Amino acid sequence: MNSTHYLLPLLLGLAACGGGGGSDGGGGTTTPGASQPSIQSFGATPANITAGQSSTLSWQSSHATSLSISPGVGLVSGNSVAVAPVTTTTYTLTASNAAGTITASTTVTVGSGNSNGSYGSMAAASLGIGAALNGSLPFPASNAWNQDISAAPVDSNSTNILTTIGLTRGLHPDFGAGLYEGAPIGIPYVVVAGTQAKVNIRFTAYGDESDPGPYPVPGNAPIEGKRPDGGAFDGDRHVLVVDKDNNRLYELYRAFPQSDGSWNADAGAVFHLDSNIVRPGGKPGWTSADAAGLPIFPGLVRYDEAASGTIRHALRFTVSQSRRAYVPPATHWAASSTDPNRAPMGMRVRLKASYAIPASFSTESRAILQAMKTYGMIVADNGSNWYVSGAPDDRWNNDKLVRELGSVKGADFEVIRMDGLVTP
Repeated sequence: MNSTHYLLPLLLGLAACGGGGGSDGGGGTTTPGASQPSIQSFGATPANITAGQSSTLSWQSSHATSLSISPGVGLVSGNSVAVAPVTTTTYTLTASNAAGTITASTTVTVGSGNSNGSYGSMAAASLGIGAALNGSLPFPASNAWNQDISAAPVDSNSTNILTTIGLTRGLHPDFGAGLYEGAPIGIPYVVVAGTQAKVNIRFTAYGDESDPGPYPVPGNAPIEGKRPDGGAFDGDRHVLVVDKDNNRLYELYRAFPQSDGSWNADAGAVFHLDSNIVRPGGKPGWTSADAAGLPIFPGLVRYDEAASGTIRHALRFTVSQSRRAYVPPATHWAASSTDPNRAPMGMRVRLKASYAIPASFSTESRAILQAMKTYGMIVADNGSNWYVSGAPDDRWNNDKLVRELGSVKGADFEVIRMDGLVTP
């Protein structure tokens, strides 16, 4: 697993600066024959956040019988802890033992304006299949996908709905490294420039609920489930294309490339990533490339974002039994049951504030779980219960993802109050 830390080396008697802030060391009275405490590093990842976001403080120390962080954290153990300051804060790590005391400090800057990218603009994104977005986020900060729901009220039927999904069932990452049954694990995407040629799209099932083409789909666009060995495959066959220069997202469901460069697809949708009118051509009750009528791409877990330590948007997940209903931002349902104890499309769940994210978890898992606390997860399709959607990337550590996320159970969540529920 790769992770980036702003490490601030600290040796006894030396002070150094780096990463998100400075560090300083202080000695104590030396006890003969005893080793003084030492702090090898102390830093914040990321060091620049916006209000409502979190940062992970990480450190390496030795010979300390007591470790504490101030302000507002107190005694700590392990090698990291998450903080969410509302104003720019300098944190001080203090390591102590009978031989003395030493300190180091790092600063988390709040409100610096997303220095690595911005809401509603994809301009900072790189080009290519699975490209890094470099901090860019689909849709404005006020969009439902980017909304902080950590203080939102709980739905009165939360327990019954979660029981239907599974209280003892753990989360499962529906993404990862390598291949499963011969295909990459997850939903792939490609980022293209505004100059990408547009090709014709022929809709074969839901054309009356699809946004007409042409779409800028390159001939080598990755197809969900496609086997690199050329073997046959089926499934949802999603194709996701981000036009970074025009801030547009093009998504296809059950897409099949044709010899003339065009594509056949069951359904397609075009989303405006720079507006809260996300699909100007859409209507309530319409599907999209997703059952809920939602865009898929904004809810994917991506490696570059998780490895940075902070995910700033809601995530997408599936349930096996849904209800004939939807709640905004969804626009479509995907079941015939009217059972109120089943989840409607668009329902959002939140990881409880009381759940303590283990400091021993990987940077990626901690970022994913913190996003579930701050932004929640949205029901987007029928599928296996508690399957969290993401993009394939060979840098994922599958064993850690499955073990760490799988330890988080349905009972650790709560359903956010469903305002605006639509029951066709």
